[in-house]
Amino acid sequence: MSQEFTESATSRFVTLKEGDGELKIHYNDCDPGTGGATVALLHGSGPGASGWANFNRNVASLAGLGFRVILVDAPGWSKSDSIVSTGSRSELNARILKGLIDHLGLEKIHIVGNSMGGHSAVAFALANPSNVGKLVLMGGGTGGVSSFVPMPTEGIKLIGALYRDPTIENLKKLMAVFVYDTSALTEELYHARLNNILARRDHLENFVKSTAANPKQFPDVGHRLDEIKAETLIIWGRNDRFVSLDVGLRLVAGIPNSELHVFNNCGHWAQWEHHQKFNRMVAEFLTR
Repeated sequence: MSQEFTESATSRFVTLKEGDGELKIHYNDCDPGTGGATVALLHGSGPGASGWANFNRNVASLAGLGFRVILVDAPGWSKSDSIVSTGSRSELNARILKGLIDHLGLEKIHIVGNSMGGHSAVAFALANPSNVGKLVLMGGGTGGVSSFVPMPTEGIKLIGALYRDPTIENLKKLMAVFVYDTSALTEELYHARLNNILARRDHLENFVKSTAANPKQFPDVGHRLDEIKAETLIIWGRNDRFVSLDVGLRLVAGIPNSELHVFNNCGHWAQWEHHQKFNRMVAEFLTR
């Protein structure tokens, strides 16, 4: 019988060293107790995001296969401590993930990263190659300028606007381009997300301060992608209006042992919009 996990029952905190200080980090630990491999799920940078909010449609599938599933809230999101990032946020998140797996006594993990989480997964793989099993990257992985769409992209502009002015109107503008099919976006979902955003105004303020201090929070590591030896599955939405498809092509061109799947009729949230097919694809990839 498959075990049912809830956000509250799996909620955990750990205090990790970062620079000269410490950060209290929130994560969810969904352990079916099978002794299987661990999969870390890394969320994106939208205001109000969290590991659970980004991946709640994927946890049961992975845990049902015997994986221990760790959902990490990056510093500056959800219940984790806030921070002003003046350097690479990708590398900051990678250091936090390394601190967490060391705390948990884990040696090697698979990583699934969406958007900012994809950047963080790549940064982790570059810094800690011996700790990486397989990688799944969606809508992120390296920075740089798109060859095909104006920069910053439409979606990234809307994220910035929502951070600066967190209203229901700006949230709806963002979500209208976030997914391809908006019919599943209910008023309940909008208001739940807005409540998450407004609950931590320090996160909003520090994100804006971080961007002002360093506009390139997610630097281009395209020139280092060939250093990643882990088997990598890259998943993209053809209709992604936040990080365009040509970034996915750069990733599959740069990472030697990689493959790319493109979902049509899909925006920036493949693991949510196409969760059933996504779950099957990731399961086959991680278990083969």
